[in-house]
Amino acid sequence: MDKRAFLTDLFEAAVAAADPMQALRDVLPPKPPGRTVVVALGKGAAQLAAAFEELWEDPVEGVVVTRYGYAAPCKHLKVIEAAHPVPDAAGLAATEEVFNAVSGLTPGDLVVALVCGGGSALLPAPPEGLTLEDEQALNQALLASGAPIGVMNAIRKHVSRIKGGRLAAAAAPAQVVSLVVSDVPGDDPAQVASGPTVPDWVTREDALAMIRARNIALPEKVMAHIATEAAAAPSPMDPAFERNVVRVVASARLSLEAAAARAEAAGITPVILSDAIEGEAGDVGSVHAAIAREVARRGRPFKPPVVMLSGGETTVTLGETPGRGGRNTAFLLGFALGTEGMPISALAADTDGIDGTEDNAGAFCDGQSMARLREAGHDPRDFVRKQDPYGAFDAIGDIFAPGPTGTNVNDFRAIFIEAET
Repeated sequence: MDKRAFLTDLFEAAVAAADPMQALRDVLPPKPPGRTVVVALGKGAAQLAAAFEELWEDPVEGVVVTRYGYAAPCKHLKVIEAAHPVPDAAGLAATEEVFNAVSGLTPGDLVVALVCGGGSALLPAPPEGLTLEDEQALNQALLASGAPIGVMNAIRKHVSRIKGGRLAAAAAPAQVVSLVVSDVPGDDPAQVASGPTVPDWVTREDALAMIRARNIALPEKVMAHIATEAAAAPSPMDPAFERNVVRVVASARLSLEAAAARAEAAGITPVILSDAIEGEAGDVGSVHAAIAREVARRGRPFKPPVVMLSGGETTVTLGETPGRGGRNTAFLLGFALGTEGMPISALAADTDGIDGTEDNAGAFCDGQSMARLREAGHDPRDFVRKQDPYGAFDAIGDIFAPGPTGTNVNDFRAIFIEAET
């Protein structure tokens, strides 16, 4: 059995389950008497928008904002590329284009918001008194903090003119239908891209409590803004949202179930651990390694051969001199160190095709990966200390780089375990 081909096949099944055409086909809203305006936001937004145009057939107008290199051709919608994970001036201009697209609408008009992960960074909109540089500093501080995505988004919503439902409020009195591809643990649509069209109940006081509890060092100007009433996000009870509809059309859960079905078809028993795993990536990798060792050595809690599947969104707390890589390679380095010599093969990858800031989705490993790294003249622990998991797997040819996938339902992990002999 070609284990890497098998693991790649599972990844492809997970990605296919979140295919834009499949995700949107059965959830289109009724046609409005007036205009149809599309705002597509996130790393998979262009593919979602292209699929929507094909399925909708009637005239549409609007704007797509996606990451550099992630564009796809659209017939009628303007596609704009901007920076991720730290926002840039192109994103700032794109945000204004989005606001312009939803301005001056009537109750007979329809706004279709196609929202997926990445929109938080792609749509900078600093509130009055703050600048793009302030929002960039906020994002960098949050990314380095190791805070869970829910905490980061709760804070972002209180330092923005578009997040936390504000875009939907700007579109009133038109109806807003949000079709969301979830990349967050628990599939709360208000958390995806910091909920530009979906308000939630997290208050400014809640955000301040999160900052204090985690001792997150935010820029002084940002903290001063959050301390004011001007930072308060709209309430879900606001009448501006009463006609709005929100649907999650693809998620990690559905993708993991598709991967499990593909494994069963190949004759391998699948087990889904969870679609909502959070925590420090290396630590989560170590925990997965402990479970995998128990399976291989003692046949519990699952009998090998088995493939363990999991998803969610881990985090990486950056040190002073971070190296290369993202949370999936960081997870896998922790996992590989904990499964040396074991009959285990694994793939950890981001379903959008990009892990962190490099060009890879993730990496492969097996029970001999760390031995190969040493044979190549490297100490695996050095890569941990340097926060350079990409460098570790690149040194032994284990990088997984399928390119942008056109969708994003977060982390995907598949671990194939045989019995230890």
